[in-house]
Amino acid sequence: MPVGHYENFPVASVLLPAPLRHPVAAIYRFARSADDFADEGELPAAERLALLDEFRRELRQLEAGVEPKTPLFSELAPVIRQYRLPLQLFHDLLDAFSQDVVKGRYADFAELIDYSRRSADPVGRLLLHLFGAASGENLKQSDAICSSLQLINFWQDVEIDWSKNRIYLPQDEMRRHGVTERQIAAKDTSGGWKELMRFQVERARAMIKSGAPLGRNLPGRIGLEIRTIVQGGLRILEKIDAVEGDVYRHRPVLKTGDWPLLIWRAM
Repeated sequence: MPVGHYENFPVASVLLPAPLRHPVAAIYRFARSADDFADEGELPAAERLALLDEFRRELRQLEAGVEPKTPLFSELAPVIRQYRLPLQLFHDLLDAFSQDVVKGRYADFAELIDYSRRSADPVGRLLLHLFGAASGENLKQSDAICSSLQLINFWQDVEIDWSKNRIYLPQDEMRRHGVTERQIAAKDTSGGWKELMRFQVERARAMIKSGAPLGRNLPGRIGLEIRTIVQGGLRILEKIDAVEGDVYRHRPVLKTGDWPLLIWRAM
């Protein structure tokens, strides 16, 4: 499966050991399906929240030992049991997706990181449980990588998020740099926009680098996978810098030509 739609995480990558590709794909399908409830289609908010509540009900049934009836949870249940995956991490993801339905602005960075703690960090933690490497320091470094990747996704997708009536730039930092919502709507990169984006890029870069030792601490192909993910995030930040934060006219994405560079850097 390609990473495709769920930008932040590898999905059954060829770099992963073969036995882990199916468990990773099962977790991906859960996260992707739930995230689509929040983001895709034209359903009203109440119906989106109801669909997410149905996933919560399925998780509670798993916890109670009830065999699931739906194909998605029938696939996920044996993975959860085999690897003893904490169900709270799945609940955290659902909480973040529910928040996307009802919240479109973030007062400050602390609010944004609290969201990332539930929207991004659980997937990295689940992967560490699959790897049998969920130690305290590994979890801390994984959180730094995952939250930074979430931030990087926000900064490359300012225009896409605006179209969904969401702004993930912290409101207090927008005010500090003199950036308004009207400016975002107009795709206007004048005034304090460049400095605001430079600040976001530098913070995300420092965060992902703080978690990067995880890719050296874990062995073999798993470590290489993580190092490649880190390099992918850093490459997107380089591209945002190169266009001075104009992600409207030059949305930074990884292209075919980037991958040899990423693998070389990861090696």
